[in-house]
Amino acid sequence: MFGEGLLKGMAETARNFLGSYVSKDRLTTVQFPEERVAPIEASRNFPFLVYDGKDWQQGMRCVSCLICEKECPPKCIFIEKSTDKKPDATGKPQFYPAVFNIDVSVCMSCQICVEVCPFDAIKMDVAFELSTDNRFDDLLWDKQRLAKSNEYYGKIHPTEAAAVDAQLAEGRAKLEAKSKVTTEAKAVGAAVPSAQTVSGATE
Repeated sequence: MFGEGLLKGMAETARNFLGSYVSKDRLTTVQFPEERVAPIEASRNFPFLVYDGKDWQQGMRCVSCLICEKECPPKCIFIEKSTDKKPDATGKPQFYPAVFNIDVSVCMSCQICVEVCPFDAIKMDVAFELSTDNRFDDLLWDKQRLAKSNEYYGKIHPTEAAAVDAQLAEGRAKLEAKSKVTTEAKAVGAAVPSAQTVSGATE
């Protein structure tokens, strides 16, 4: 029939148009801020630093390796490495960033810093309501403002965070097993000379 395709197209348009008034799934406009749509897990805005535990300074995963600063295309990350070490969440002495700043007025949310970080210390946030009337202090974020807990990370990126937690737990288990073997070997090595000494004294 001549014009059948045109009629089908107009019928589909009419169905979507009328359906947008009665079906929530077909609504294309969200009445923000009265209505809000939950961000999807894959969404991203600006980076943040992940820390474990309750203390953001002690639990920060960043060891100031400077890889993200070097790989950042717009060069919006500025890091000063510490001259000393402090225990991390596992008790192992690590370097830490004495200064960690991100200029969010320059950041283009490319996520390259996340991809190159070998310690899963920097991730992408989903918060987008960040408007400010202060174009200086509020656009240069320091490490205290960037620091967010692993619980927060798990809340906004549950699938990704679960995989990272499993990987980190496996690494900690291997480290503890290796440390235990080393301790036992040292204990056996210390006991052997003592036995030989006692045997020689008896003879």
